[in-house]
Amino acid sequence: MIRWPMAFGRFCYDFVVGDTPELAIGVVLVIVGSWALTRAIGPGGFWLLPVGVAALLAASLWRGVSSSPS
Repeated sequence: MIRWPMAFGRFCYDFVVGDTPELAIGVVLVIVGSWALTRAIGPGGFWLLPVGVAALLAASLWRGVSSSPS
């Protein structure tokens, strides 16, 4: 009975975190920060989400390119 939840938990961890836990943490921080900023200043705080996603994408690409063999 416990095997299915354990397997599902491992799948979810592998799917969300994958190889880079830093990106998973970054996504959570961007979402929470965007929520907090929007809650504090109103609808004008939405800008953090696209800027944060673009920054995480750039960091991921830079990390991938710099670690790949030439």
